This record gives sequence, C-alpha cells and structure tokens, in this order.
Amino acid sequence: MAEKIRPFLMFHGEAEEAMNFYLSLFLDSKMVEIRRYGPEGPGREGTVMRATLSLDGSEIMCIDSSVRHPFTFTPATSLFVTCETDEEITRLAAMLGKGGKIFMPLDAYPFATKFTWLADRFGVSWQLTLA
Repeated sequence: MAEKIRPFLMFHGEAEEAMNFYLSLFLDSKMVEIRRYGPEGPGREGTVMRATLSLDGSEIMCIDSSVRHPFTFTPATSLFVTCETDEEITRLAAMLGKGGKIFMPLDAYPFATKFTWLADRFGVSWQLTLA
C-alpha cells in the first residue's frame, strides 16, 4: 500500500540532479517512477513532470515546476533522518552539507548524542540524528 502522506519537493530545473544525488546517499533506494515533460510542455522538454523516489523505504515526490515562483525551500520544513551508526550520520552530514548551509553543526546536544541540521546545495533542509 502506498503511503498516504509524502513529502513533495518542487525544484526549478534541478529535480533530476537532486534525486540522483539523494539516491546515491541512501542505501536501499530507488527511482520508483519518473515522468517528463514532452515537447508540448508546459515545462521544459525532458525535465521532471513528476517523480517518486524511495530513500531507504521512505517515498518522496519531486517536480520541476513549469512556473517560476517567488519562493523556494525553507528550513521551517525538514526531512528528518534517524541514522543507525556514527559512520552513517558523519557521511550523510558531509555529503548533504557540501555546498549547502549548516544551521547546527554535527555535534552532541542536550536532546541528542549526535545531531546536525543543514540545507543541501539544492536548498532542501535536513535534520540528521543518531539513533
């Protein structure tokens, strides 16, 4: 049964690049479905009309919007990842943080033995915690 509620990420031309990046980071991940705009539009031909990817069992939908909006991603909404090992959280923090913005560096906090909050190079906000 499909998840009833899933995150939906709207990009402006870089959805496929972002999805391939995310798929490379998480084990047991795959592209579930991808549909592209054709020559009739309304988006630029070949860009993502709608896609679903599964990141370690969690489905996320993505799109390249055919309309330019005056907004983008905000840190107020994050993808929250519980990492199983110190190696996993360290690797994900390094890869997701490269070219992005760190809000809270990877460290121990009163609420977590190891945690980081960052935005990746696409502007998507992530919170990583060690289980």
